[in-house]
Amino acid sequence: MKPEHPELPPARTWRDIAQPVRPGAMSRGGRWRLALALTRTAAVGALLGAVGWGAWTVTCAVSNEPRAVPAAAKAVALRPPELRTDSDGVLDAEWLARMLALPKGVTLTELNLDRLRARVLADLQVRTATLTRQFPDRLLVKITERSPVARLRAEVGGEQRDLLVARDGAAYFGTGYDPAGLATLPWIDGVALAREGLGFRITADVEPLARLLADAQFAAPHLYRDWHSVSLSRLAADRAMDVTMKSGAVVAFSAQGGYYLQLAYLDYFASRIAQLPFPSPRIDLTLGRDVPISIQPAPGAGVRLRVPQTGTALLYSVLSPSHSSPPSKREL
Repeated sequence: MKPEHPELPPARTWRDIAQPVRPGAMSRGGRWRLALALTRTAAVGALLGAVGWGAWTVTCAVSNEPRAVPAAAKAVALRPPELRTDSDGVLDAEWLARMLALPKGVTLTELNLDRLRARVLADLQVRTATLTRQFPDRLLVKITERSPVARLRAEVGGEQRDLLVARDGAAYFGTGYDPAGLATLPWIDGVALAREGLGFRITADVEPLARLLADAQFAAPHLYRDWHSVSLSRLAADRAMDVTMKSGAVVAFSAQGGYYLQLAYLDYFASRIAQLPFPSPRIDLTLGRDVPISIQPAPGAGVRLRVPQTGTALLYSVLSPSHSSPPSKREL
C-alpha cells in the first residue's frame, strides 16, 4: 500500500522575514527623501490654506454686509461709481449717478447692492445689471442694454411722450441715443401698455414685429426706409401686421413668418404700382401668392378695376386716407 504524503508546511512570503531596521540606521539618502516629502506636504497645506483665506476674504468683500473689513477701509468715502456697458451701449456715468442717487460721503460698506441694482433696472433701457464692491472705495456697475426696434407715441400724465420699443416689448424713454438714428425707426400703433419700473411693457407679443423689421432692414433696406408705422391691432386675431409707408401705401404682412418672400412680393408690386395714377394702395401679402391690391383713386374718379396677372389677382377699390403723423395712444 502506497503511503500518504505528509502535510506540507504553509508557503512563506517576504513579509515573514524579520526586518529589524531602526530609524537611526536609515541611510543619508533615505533621510533626505523623507524630509523632502514632508516639506512638499507642508507647502501644499500652506497653499490650500492661503487659497481658502483669499476666497473667504473676497466673499466678505462682495457681500452686502461685509463681516471682516479693516476699520480704515470702512471709513473711506466712495469714489464715483464706474460703469461698464456693451460695446454699442450709450449710457454713461452721468446717467449712472442719477439712477443710483448716492448721498455725498457714503462709504462702500454702507451700500445696499440689491437696492441699488433695483434702481438701475428700473430704467428699462437696462436689460441686466451686476454691482460689485472693490475695497476700499470702488463700486463697479456692469450692465447690458436693450436696443430699440421701433418708436411709440403715448400720452403720459397729459403730455405726449415718445417711447422706444425693444424686441422683448419693453417701452422706455431712452437716454443717450443719436436723434438721427432714432428718426429712422418706424412707429407702432394698436398696442396696449402696462406700467413697469420707470417705463412700460407692451402687453402684446412684439417678437413677430421685431423679426419683420430685422428682415426688412437686411433684405430690403430701400423698402424699410419708406416705412412710417406698423399697426399691431390685428396681430392677435388675424396674425397680421399693417405697415403704413411714407408714400401712403398700406401693406398687410402675415405674422406666420416667411418675411423674405413677402418682402420680395412687395418689392415686385411696389415698383409697378408706383407707375399708376392712383395713390395710397393697400397690398395684402397674407394670402401667399394671391395678392389682393386695393387702390384709392383721386376724388371723383370712381374707378374700380380688376387686373389679372399670372397667379395673382389685383383688385382696386376705395380706401380711407393714410396716416400723416405718428400714431397716438390713450392716456396712461
